[in-house]
Amino acid sequence: MRNALRAGTRPEPWKRGPVLTALALLLGLVLLLHATITDHAGLGSLVENVLPWLGVFIPVLLAVACLRRSLSAVTALLLPAVVWTTLFGGLLRDKSHPSGDLTVATHNVGAANPDPTATAHALAASDAGLLALEELTPRATPLYEKTLAPLYPYHVVLGTVGLWSKLPLGAAHPIDIMNYGPLAATKPAAAKLPENRALRTTVTTPDGPLAVYVAHLGSVRLLPRAGFWTASRDIGAAALTKAVTADPSPRVLLLADLNGTWDDRAFNGLRAHLDSTQRTSGTGFGFTWPAAFPLARIDQILYRGVEANRSWTLPGTGSDHLPVAATLTW
Repeated sequence: MRNALRAGTRPEPWKRGPVLTALALLLGLVLLLHATITDHAGLGSLVENVLPWLGVFIPVLLAVACLRRSLSAVTALLLPAVVWTTLFGGLLRDKSHPSGDLTVATHNVGAANPDPTATAHALAASDAGLLALEELTPRATPLYEKTLAPLYPYHVVLGTVGLWSKLPLGAAHPIDIMNYGPLAATKPAAAKLPENRALRTTVTTPDGPLAVYVAHLGSVRLLPRAGFWTASRDIGAAALTKAVTADPSPRVLLLADLNGTWDDRAFNGLRAHLDSTQRTSGTGFGFTWPAAFPLARIDQILYRGVEANRSWTLPGTGSDHLPVAATLTW
């Protein structure tokens, strides 16, 4: 202790590692002020999609700072450590509860899935009362319908998304998440994209109606000139936000592949009206993509007007996404 105190009072350890100190402070500021980072070329959105992984740099910088015996760098690392813990520390603890009235699941089954029948059997084994599927194809949809029919007497498919239910379903209608915004009205009919990636229906439960949305937002791309291209995804997020905000139902459920993490600024509007089951009742980050080595949770179960008891990921199927499930209660 005496040696440590003596070392801390000498100026040399505080002068060592100025670059490390600057990097530590920069890391802390990025974590703290990520919402203010410019979204030029999608930079802000990209940072927010990898935000939890920035914490990996903290122990790396700490190890280098210790090797360099830089007290200034070690001290500076307190900033990113505290901010990261504040942002994500709560996700690491188990927030689940054993009870629940309804289990729901959602899965981007993958257009290139080599065995839709096996995927359907695996999803049916989850015993979910509601099962949402995204990225359905004309070839695979009849296989899902045939395999799931014995357990799910009610289902609706609109375009590339569908919902299978053990409870009666009301009328369904598409939500146009591809042609939205001030320029959409100026598009000629031939230029409009198909309205086949989102739907809304009503599930009749013993406790009253539940409005359910199933959606698959547009893809994002890393492009040499455009950077992190999110235009299609962001249009869909705005359209979904408008629909959810205007929905008069007191109980709303959104089962979706958002093609972005819940921290992404594109979902500021949705976060104002919906909660994430993983955030409120899960354990850990619940990463879902890519299935072989999940790095981000882009598949979400979001809700309002009910309570989430548990949220978890299901075993992998033939898709490049992992399925996710949650139990809800009234």
